[in-house]
Amino acid sequence: MLATSLDSKLVNPSEEHEMLRQTVRDFTKKEIEPQAEEFDQKGELNKPLLRKLGGLGLLGITIPEAAGGAGMDSTAAVIAHEEMAYSDPGFTLAYLAHALLFVNNLYYAANEDQRKRYIPKTVTGEWIGAMGMTEPSAGTDVLGMGTVAIKKGDRYVLNGRKIFITNAPEADVFLIYAKVDGRITSFIVERSFKGFGVSEKIKKMGMRASTMAELILEDVEVPVENLVGKEGGGITNMMRNLEIERLGLAAMSLGMANRCLEVMIKYAIDRKAFGKSIAEFGQIQTHIGESFAKIEAMRGLIYGAASTIAPDRRNRPASDAAKLFAGRAAKEVCDSAMQVLGGYGYCNEYRVEQFLRDAKLIEIGGGTNEAHQKNITRDLCKAVGEGN
Repeated sequence: MLATSLDSKLVNPSEEHEMLRQTVRDFTKKEIEPQAEEFDQKGELNKPLLRKLGGLGLLGITIPEAAGGAGMDSTAAVIAHEEMAYSDPGFTLAYLAHALLFVNNLYYAANEDQRKRYIPKTVTGEWIGAMGMTEPSAGTDVLGMGTVAIKKGDRYVLNGRKIFITNAPEADVFLIYAKVDGRITSFIVERSFKGFGVSEKIKKMGMRASTMAELILEDVEVPVENLVGKEGGGITNMMRNLEIERLGLAAMSLGMANRCLEVMIKYAIDRKAFGKSIAEFGQIQTHIGESFAKIEAMRGLIYGAASTIAPDRRNRPASDAAKLFAGRAAKEVCDSAMQVLGGYGYCNEYRVEQFLRDAKLIEIGGGTNEAHQKNITRDLCKAVGEGN
C-alpha cells in the first residue's frame, strides 16, 4: 500500500494500533487477496475465512478482552476495515455486518446474561451474526418501520419484514428492531426460532462477496429474556451503533480508493503511448493527482472522526461527514482508475470494475448521502441555535 504524508500518529496512534495494522495487512495479503476475485464472481461469502478472523480477535475488535474481544477502539476498527477492503470490499462488508452491526451493537446494549449466551459464539465465528433494521417501505425513515412486537406472557411475538440484510443467508443470530407500542425496541432472534424465515439471496451490483436477503417474521416467538435493554430503548442503541458503522464504511472507501490509485499509477507508468509513458501526459496526471488529494483528505477526516467516537462518546456529525465525503470520493477515484486504464479497466483483469461497483454501495448503505446531509445540517443548526 502507498505511503502517505499522514502515515503518523493519526493513523497508528499507539504501538498496538501499528501492530494491528501489520497483522491485518499480512493476513489480507496471505488469506483474503487470493480468494477475492473467485468469491466476487461466485457471489458467495467465504464463511471459513470469516471464522479465521475470530482467531485473530478481529470479530470482537471493539469489545473488552474480558468478553473475548480485542479491547480496542474505533480507530482499530477503522484500521481493520481499511486494510481488508483494499483486497476484498465484499468480504469486508460481511465482516462489518458481523463485528460491528451485531457483536459491537449487542455487547454495548445487552445485559450480562445475553452477553454470556451470544458473545462467545460470535467472537469465535462459530455463529455468524447480522442486524435487521431496513424494511421494504422504510429505509432511511427508520421511525416508519412496520415490524411490530407484541408481548404475550413470557414471549414477544414479532411480525414484519426486513430487506437488504447483509449476512442474512448465512447468519445464525440476528439483532432485530421492532416496535412495541410504537416504540423501537431491540430483540435477539435466532435463526431456529419458529416463524423466522429468510428469502433467497438477493442479486446485486457490487459487494458480491457478501450476501444479503430478506428476513420474514411471521408470528416469531422471542423469549422475553431476548429483549435487549428495555422497551423503547432500541433507538438509542441503533443511533449509537450507526456512528461506528459509518466509520467502518468510510474506512472501506479508503481501502478501495487506495487500491485503485495504486493500480492507476502502476498502469500509467507501464503503459506507453506516442513513445512515452502515459504518466507523462497531463490528462493522466490530473486523475492521479486529484485521486491522491482525495485519499489524503479521506484519511484525515476518517481517522480524525474515529478519535472522537467511543461507546460512551458520540459525534454524529463527524461520522456522517466521514462517510458522506469518503463514499463519494472513493467512487470518483475508482472511476478515474477505470478512465486511466481504458478498456483494461472496463474488463475484470485489474479488478477496477469490481471496485467501482463495490464503491457505489457506500453512498447508499448505512445511511444514504441525503440522510447524512440532513443529519449534518440538523446538528449544525441545533449547535448554532444553542450558541446564540
